[in-house]
Amino acid sequence: MVKAAPELMRLQAWRSVYDKVAGYIQDEHLRQAFSFHSLLVGGNPFATSSIYALIHALERRWGVWFPRGGTGALIHAMVRLFQDLGGEIRLNSPVERITLANGRADGVVVGGQALAFDMVASNADVVHTYQRLLGQEPRGRKEGARLAAKRHSMSLFVIYFGLKRVHPEVRHHTVLFGPRYRELIGEIFKGPDLPEDFSLYLHAPTRTDPSLAPEGCDAFYVLAPVPHLASADIDWAVEGPRYRDRVLAYLEQHYIPGLTADLDTCRIFTPVDFRDQLNAHQGSAFSLEPILTQSAYFRVHNRDDQIPNLYFVGAGTHPGAGVPGVVGSAKATAGLMIEDAGRTA
Repeated sequence: MVKAAPELMRLQAWRSVYDKVAGYIQDEHLRQAFSFHSLLVGGNPFATSSIYALIHALERRWGVWFPRGGTGALIHAMVRLFQDLGGEIRLNSPVERITLANGRADGVVVGGQALAFDMVASNADVVHTYQRLLGQEPRGRKEGARLAAKRHSMSLFVIYFGLKRVHPEVRHHTVLFGPRYRELIGEIFKGPDLPEDFSLYLHAPTRTDPSLAPEGCDAFYVLAPVPHLASADIDWAVEGPRYRDRVLAYLEQHYIPGLTADLDTCRIFTPVDFRDQLNAHQGSAFSLEPILTQSAYFRVHNRDDQIPNLYFVGAGTHPGAGVPGVVGSAKATAGLMIEDAGRTA
């Protein structure tokens, strides 16, 4: 018999409590509040494992953290640490392919130049890594096709906007449920069209960190889960501005009076941008959909099963998507690389 770690036992206890409570919840609004959290990692609440309901419990127990200066400040701090350790970072240098020799990754090609490395770790979308960066190799073609055929999470439509006036009544995090729930989620994950209604997440980081906007101003983003490009053939060049106007009009009517008059800057990010700028397969925002058979160990492993010095990190790998999951994958991958380097030293 294997004794469960205390942390795992506590998580199992939380899950048991949630399952019992959810079984007694009859109010539809409360059921929505207790079940939507799997969307935060790209999962359909009605199709994924109930283990993701633990997100709610984890947030209640340990809180939700926000770095001063935003995510960019966190990235800059990690860059400084990496450089202090002797690392070199090259920006605006997209990798064209990963090269192999004798069954091992021996480098990458950037700008037509071959660069040699002892180990290669990819934080690109896993389908992109196999199909594009390793597409010249049998392993890349086979694994890329296998992963592309799997179920992928929904995409997102995001509006970043700044206002010339502060709206203190808007909290840092606000979840706005639309008139439908189960039916809307079904259409988000299966298409075939862009739903007429929407549910939204409104983010007001200046409520916690006023430095993220000029004095007297406010910064926001609002996102709506939408179908990925394979589920719904939407011309986002046309529909994007229309959808933006509908969402902003809704916010102005219900939550941010005077939004139009106060609007100073605005930009949108669509599923096409996820695909073209971030190389996300099908424009998915969270890589593989976290159904049970694509969760944790069943996601792409942090080290390739056949190429021993090729590693993966990010939303598509173990343990999963979302910032905590991606950080967890980074820790797991770094641990593997350090361990493997020690063996070959």
